Amino acid sequence: MELDAAKAIGAGLAMIGVIGSGIGIGNIFSSFISTVGRNPAAADHVKTMTWTGFALVEALALFALLIALILLFG
Repeated sequence: MELDAAKAIGAGLAMIGVIGSGIGIGNIFSSFISTVGRNPAAADHVKTMTWTGFALVEALALFALLIALILLFG
């Protein structure tokens, strides 16, 4: 197998982490909407936790992208 082909396959496999991150972000915000719908008074407290969770999940997507770019161009 050519080295460039192996790099492309590895980068594609590394991007699978972005799929999981998208699912996680969807779960976070759907839970936020459900929680605020049930108890609007808790919106401020829950919003802080939602954005913290979003940032952590998005960081995983950025790490997957970084790994893919390192594999392609490194």
